[in-house]
Amino acid sequence: MKRIALAALALLAFAGFFALGTWQVERRAWKLDLIARVDQRVHAPAAAAPGRGSWPQVNAADDEYRHVRLTGTFLNDKETLTQASTRLGAGFWVLTPLRADDGTVVLVNRGFVPPEARERASRAATEIKGETTVTGLLRLTEPKGGFLRKNDPAADRWFSRDVQAIAAARGLADVAPYFVDAAADPSLSAETADYPVRGLTVIAFPNSHLVYALTWYGLALMVLGGAWFVWRDDRRRTGKPSGGNGENAADADATPSPDVRRD
Repeated sequence: MKRIALAALALLAFAGFFALGTWQVERRAWKLDLIARVDQRVHAPAAAAPGRGSWPQVNAADDEYRHVRLTGTFLNDKETLTQASTRLGAGFWVLTPLRADDGTVVLVNRGFVPPEARERASRAATEIKGETTVTGLLRLTEPKGGFLRKNDPAADRWFSRDVQAIAAARGLADVAPYFVDAAADPSLSAETADYPVRGLTVIAFPNSHLVYALTWYGLALMVLGGAWFVWRDDRRRTGKPSGGNGENAADADATPSPDVRRD
C-alpha cells in the first residue's frame, strides 16, 4: 500500500510540473507574438485615434501602443500631474485634455517635467494654444493608483494615469477611455528638449518564460529520477536472499555423511 501511495504521489508531482512547464512554453509563444505585434504597431504610420463609436471596443490586445493621430485644442487650464519615474529622474507626467471639434476629449500625456517645473507658470512658453495635431502611442487607462499608493483626487495627488478619475476631478465629459503619449520631436533629444519632455514611453515586456519552463521540466525529470532510484532500491532489497540459513542448510544437505563404522 505504501508503494502505491508513493507511486501515485510521484505521478501527480510529475504531471503537475510537466503541465506548468508546458504552460510556460505556451506563455512564451504568446509573449513573443505580443512583442511582434506591438513593435509593428509602434512603427506603423500614425492612424486616426479611435472615435466615440469605437471606444467600447478599445482593448489592450488590439490597441495598446497603437501609433495614432488626433486633432483638437488643448485645455491647458485643466492639466493634471501624475507621478513619474523616467530615465531623466523622478518627476511628473503632464496630462492635458485635448478637445476635438465634435466635443470629445482625449487626455494627452504631453511629457515629463521634473519637480522644479511642476508649476504651470514655469513652462507657460511651451503651452500649445489653438488647434493642433498630436501623434503618439495609445495607452489604456491606469485605474486606482500605483503600487501601494492610491490616487487621491481630493488632494490632487495622482500616482497613475486614471482617465475616468482625472476626467471626473476636472469636470470633463465625453472622454475617451484611453490616453495618448505624445511622440518626441525628432529634431530634439530628451536632454535638450523644453519641458515637458515627450517620447519617454518605455515599452518593455519581461520574457523569462523559457527559464521558467526549463525549471518546471527540470523538476519533473527530478521526480522521475527520484522515483526510479526508489524503485531500483526497492527491487534490490526485495530480490536479495532472505538470509544465510537457507545457504547453510543447502550446504549441509550437500555434505556427505561420514561412514559409521561399528566394531
